[in-house]
Amino acid sequence: MTLPSALASFAVVAGLLTLIPGLDTALVLRSAAARGRAHGFATALGINTGALCWGAAAACGATAVLTVSQEAYLGLRIAGAAYLLWLGVGMLRAAGRPEAALGGPVGDGSAQAAAPLSHSYRRGLTTNLLNPKIGVFYTAMLPQFIPPHASHLAMGLLLALVHDVEGMAWFSLLILGTTRLRAALRHLRLRRDAVRRALDAVTGVTLIGFGVELALSER
Repeated sequence: MTLPSALASFAVVAGLLTLIPGLDTALVLRSAAARGRAHGFATALGINTGALCWGAAAACGATAVLTVSQEAYLGLRIAGAAYLLWLGVGMLRAAGRPEAALGGPVGDGSAQAAAPLSHSYRRGLTTNLLNPKIGVFYTAMLPQFIPPHASHLAMGLLLALVHDVEGMAWFSLLILGTTRLRAALRHLRLRRDAVRRALDAVTGVTLIGFGVELALSER
C-alpha cells in the first residue's frame, strides 16, 4: 500500500464515521446554538485535538493496552461515563434555571456568551480523551493504513489529521447552519432563554444516555 492510497482509503472510512451522529455532534451543536459560533468551533477544535492524541497513542502502540487489558479499559470507561453523566446532569440543572440565575439578564444570553472559549475547548478535548471507544477504533484501524517502512508515529498523526480535517469540515457546516438558525429565532422574537433551556435539556438527556451506554458497554 502506497502513501496516497493509504490516505485515500482511510479518508473514506473516517468520512463515513464522521457523518454518523454521536456525542461529538451533540456537543458541537449545543455549543454553537447556546453560546455562538466561536464556542462551537472551540468545542470542535478540542474534539479534534483529542483525536490527534489518540492517533499518536495508537501509532505508538499505547492504546493497544485498551484492547488487551480489561482493567485499563474498564477504568477509562468508568471515568468517561462518570464525566458524561456529570455534564448531562449539570445541563439538566441549568435547563431548570432562568438566565438570570446564571448571572445575566433573562433573555440576553450574556452569561452564556461571557464563558471563556477555553472552557468549550477543554470540554471537547476531555470528552474525546475519556472515550475509550475512540482509542479502540484507532488501534484497530490505523495499523491497516500504515505502509511498510513508514514511521508509525508520523503516519498515525497524518491519518488522525485527515480525520480531523474531515471532522472540522463537517462541524463547520453544522456550526454555520446552527448560527443561521439562532439568527432566525431572534428574528422571530423567540426568547433566547427559553431556547437555551430547551437545548440544555435535550443535550443533557443525550449526554446521560451516552454515559449510561458507555458504562454498560463491554467494548
